[in-house]
Amino acid sequence: MSRQITVIGGGFAGLTAAISSAEAGATVTLYEAHRTLGGRARTAEGPYHVNEGPHALYNRGPHWSWLKRRDLIKPLAPLPLREAASLRFHHHGALRRLPPLGILKLRARKDAPVDTDFLSWAGSLVGEPTARAAAYYTGVATFHHDPGQLSAAFVQERLRRTTSLPPEAHYIRGGWGELIARMARYALALGVRIETGARVDALPEDRPVIIATHLDSARALLGGGLPPAPGAAAPAVPGGDTPPAPAGTGSLSWSSARTVLIDLAVRTRRGDPFALSGLDFSGWVERFTAQDPSLAPKGEQLIQGQIGIAPHERRADGIARAERLLDAGFPAWRERTTWRRESLAIGRTGAVDPPGTTWRDRPAIDRGNGVYLAGDQVAAPGVLSEVSFTSALEASSLALASSYSPHSFAA
Repeated sequence: MSRQITVIGGGFAGLTAAISSAEAGATVTLYEAHRTLGGRARTAEGPYHVNEGPHALYNRGPHWSWLKRRDLIKPLAPLPLREAASLRFHHHGALRRLPPLGILKLRARKDAPVDTDFLSWAGSLVGEPTARAAAYYTGVATFHHDPGQLSAAFVQERLRRTTSLPPEAHYIRGGWGELIARMARYALALGVRIETGARVDALPEDRPVIIATHLDSARALLGGGLPPAPGAAAPAVPGGDTPPAPAGTGSLSWSSARTVLIDLAVRTRRGDPFALSGLDFSGWVERFTAQDPSLAPKGEQLIQGQIGIAPHERRADGIARAERLLDAGFPAWRERTTWRRESLAIGRTGAVDPPGTTWRDRPAIDRGNGVYLAGDQVAAPGVLSEVSFTSALEASSLALASSYSPHSFAA
């Protein structure tokens, strides 16, 4: 009789875990609370095919070859060379073609310490102004309002990955929803039973179970019913954006970021940049129709941006900074705007590691008693969606090897 595995959450992590488990011969049921799969990887239906914040797939990550072997990546939306060359930087209040050269010196280093903040470490090498610009640049991969205060090792890895040549970032034609749809079809073909609109409010008795949700939802499911897994306690994070977990939940908490998301459709104008990176503050806006014109109606361009804001700041503060970038790089964008959407993402942008911590210190995947976590804030390595992917594979592997028996579990 095949192993039965339950997956809660139908985003990128949940689908990865379901596919991996089914390929190994397990009988898998996946529950998704929303009517559609995808989580933060959902893409809105037309006429503007927007993701929940800017999305890209890094081709040197572990998920690239896994998806490629299963023919789940293509078609991609290649970025034309002329568009790639139109990347600009907003530094000292002006638009620039190149970032400070000291950033290249920092990206080449391989000795960034874990226990020192990035600004202190980088400042000792290239000076505080350049170090701060480098930190803000990594806002595209950290989403944090002040990446300089995070672990130097954490930020430097993201600096290296986001400045690599040729660029690692690639784009799914039609938006990430297309990738999710392909993964869902693949899962169904493997025999995975997918139930959407199926909210799970209590931890299922059927085990093993993989919880592939935001940590807040995982806390609600686990409550005080499970002891923390060995080594699972996350350290206290002074000043972190995510509040401490309630007592008895097994330290299901970790620092994340607060981010303002802005989506715009504007009438097409020659000369608009492909993307604009903020070096005076953490922020990034990108014209996604540069590589994929199908995301907006003909004659319009789709721009998406994210701006990190501090715990005490308002959404309006982030919007004001986003508009500073738009003013600098997209002339007359207000007069050209045909559609606009704004939102605030709290704790939904992945983990950030303060000084003295690494991914190993985040909430453990193995929670004991046949329960496993997957997602972008748990103990798994990688950048951006790679954390969800890696944790999902680990959760699947542990679930498949689990010796859990319902008769040995005392609720």
